[in-house]
Amino acid sequence: MRYLFSILFVLILTTGCGKDQGYIPEVPVNYNVTLTEFSIKAVNNVLVVSGYGVGGLLVVKTPLGTYVAFDRCSTVNPEKICKVAPDDSGVTATDPCSGAKFSLLDGSPQKAPAERSLKSYNVSVQGNTLIHVSN
Repeated sequence: MRYLFSILFVLILTTGCGKDQGYIPEVPVNYNVTLTEFSIKAVNNVLVVSGYGVGGLLVVKTPLGTYVAFDRCSTVNPEKICKVAPDDSGVTATDPCSGAKFSLLDGSPQKAPAERSLKSYNVSVQGNTLIHVSN
């Protein structure tokens, strides 16, 4: 099913008129991770998750102790589905195709050619044990 969404995504972007450059389509996201698993697998408070969203997910624990989540698909030439990767600092992520940088606190563009924020998802902590990411 995820592959169908990816194919549809590429078809829409390559046949469109180009006025919505940077647009990441809506795809269903429903991901759960325990706080324990997050603390074990996250590097610099960033958990990279494959198989969800358009390019995967970045689930981030902010300095305030809250959680945010973004799609890894860069908003720079999204038809290429270049997956942003967290930098060693855990504060920014870089698009390997364009060199664009994005904040991992709010997804905002930090370095050109990025102009649009990363696509964000809803995050809730349930029962102090589970992080739920959805749209």
